[in-house]
This record gives sequence, C-alpha cells and structure tokens, in this order.
Amino acid sequence: MAQSTRIASLDQFRGYTVVGMLFVNFLNGFEAWPSILKHHNTYCSYSDTIMPQFFFAVGFAYRLTYLRRLAAVGQASAIASAFRRNLGLILVGFVVYHLDGGVKSWVELQSLGLQGFFATAFKRELFQTLVHIAMTSVWVLPVIAARPAVRILFLVGSAALHLGLSKGFYFDFAWNTPVIDGGQLGFLTWTVPLLVGTLAYDVVNEHGASLRSLATFAGFSALLMAVGVGMAWMGGAPVLVESNAPVTIWTMSQRTGSVSYLTFAAGISLAVYAMFVIVTDKGGLNIGLFRTFGTNALLAYILHDLVAAAVKPWMPKDAPGWYVAAGFAVYFGLNYLFIRNLEKNGLFLKL
Repeated sequence: MAQSTRIASLDQFRGYTVVGMLFVNFLNGFEAWPSILKHHNTYCSYSDTIMPQFFFAVGFAYRLTYLRRLAAVGQASAIASAFRRNLGLILVGFVVYHLDGGVKSWVELQSLGLQGFFATAFKRELFQTLVHIAMTSVWVLPVIAARPAVRILFLVGSAALHLGLSKGFYFDFAWNTPVIDGGQLGFLTWTVPLLVGTLAYDVVNEHGASLRSLATFAGFSALLMAVGVGMAWMGGAPVLVESNAPVTIWTMSQRTGSVSYLTFAAGISLAVYAMFVIVTDKGGLNIGLFRTFGTNALLAYILHDLVAAAVKPWMPKDAPGWYVAAGFAVYFGLNYLFIRNLEKNGLFLKL
C-alpha cells in the first residue's frame, strides 16, 4: 500500500475508538450503566480497551508519517519535527488538564519553595491521555524507524523496566496516589500498544489487506492476549472479572498502567483493527460516523469534556436508564454536530 494513500481502515478504527471514548467517558459514572462496562482498575473491562486503541492508532500513524518525513527531509529534520509535535501535545495537555494544587498568596508560594512546587504540581493531573501519548512518542523515537526486531526488543525492555520499578517503589505510589492511566512512568507500558501499532503498519504497508496480513494479525493478537492473561494468572491477579484477590503489579489495571493490562489490551486493539481491515479495506464499507470522528480525533477529544460539562449538571448519578440514554443522546449529538460541521468546512486539528 503506498504511503501517500490514506489508509481507510485506520480512520475507521480511530473513529470507532473516539465513539467508544464518548460512550465510556460519559456513561461510566451512572448507576444505570452496566458495571461490567465500567472502569474498575482491577481487571480489563470494555472501558479499559478504549485508551490502548488510541495508542495503537498513534503508533500506526507515527511510523507512517515519520518514515515519510525521514525520506523527504532527512533524520535531523524528522527528529526535530517529532519533538516539536509532541511538545505541542504536552502544552495542549497542560491547558486541558492543568497542574495539581495551587496557592492563595505570595507567602504560601514562597513557603512551598521550588521543591515543594514540583512535588505538588506534577503529582497527578497533568499525566493523562494527551501527555501520555506525547511522552510515549518521545520515548520510542529512537526506534520508530528501526526494523521490527529492534522495536520488539525495545517494547519488552520498556515493559521489564516498568515491572522492576513497580516492584521497587512505583506500584505503591501509583495505586495509592492514585495516578491516572499509569502516571509519570506510564509511558513505559503505553509503549506496548503504540509499538504494536507500528508493527501493524509494517504489515499493512507490505501486504495490504491480504489474507497474509489478517493471519499475522490474528496470530499476534492471540499471542499478546495470552501473554497478558498469563502474566495476570502468574501473579494470582484477577483477569477479566471482579475478584477479591489483592491488587499487585500483575493486576490488569488501567490506573497503574500495568504490563499485563497493556499487553492484553494491545492484543484486543490488533484484533479490532483487523476487523476494520476486513470490512473497510477488503469490503469497502466506510461508515460516515467513524470517518467524521476518525479524521478529527484530537479535536473530538478536547471537545468532548466541554460538551459533557454543559450536559451533566442536570444528570444525577442515580438517574433511570431512559434519562441517562436521553442525556447521552444530547451529548453525543452535540459532539457529532460540532465535528461534522468542521469536517464539512475542511477544518482539522492536528499536531
């Protein structure tokens, strides 16, 4: 598949992921939303499969665009461009998420000191999706253009480093703070779905939507899921259902960004993407809803919390299911109208 050609299955996959994000982020707090679909931070639920798919899509597109730029302008310019784009994403994250804490007087700020400022302000809130994507993208930059074996070794090494640091001190910090989606060291394990996305790009770029590609996706998807489940079982941790077992470094937990969770979720991401290769690249089915959200995913991400803030004040957590469904329809409709209107006018937010 030529690099200059837009890969429809990726747009559709990314659009499905954005739609899934709208569902889980809006509905998670309501009692009427089934428990099995909510975030629990102790096993991998449907909600926990969504964020890894963003990283998979980022990795897929990252390798495509980096290789294209590398061929066009050389290594130094390609690296500089990647740094600028990810720094821009961190700045967007800073505006969206803010820092922790704050002070009410100059005296309080002086008493806090520089060390106290860094210990307080960077403890939790900044390290969320956009910042995780940027940090992970910078972390993998040394291998983004490397051959598959190098990227796989880097993936395994990052996961092993996270396990070692978690065993030493980081798990207790991450679980008890609690951090968001892996916290400050989350980039080590978000590397797993991101680099799996780069490997998926290699397969599609080389073999297109062929049976060979699909067989490769099926095999590696099964392998990743099996390894994730195996790590959780090895540690005696809950896997896909709630459990009274103690939470450990082996637990499938989006909160801690555990290795078992992100390995399993990377396999899920690969399987879901393979379905879009079948229905879109092979079958020619292109769903307009997914196209709209998939081609403007960053703006949809930034917008969805603003829309939720306008709708949720009149939606109590214990509202009946019909009321929650109606509120979600308003919320989803507003998001779609905004993004669709921008699409019609050719306006897209990209970094």
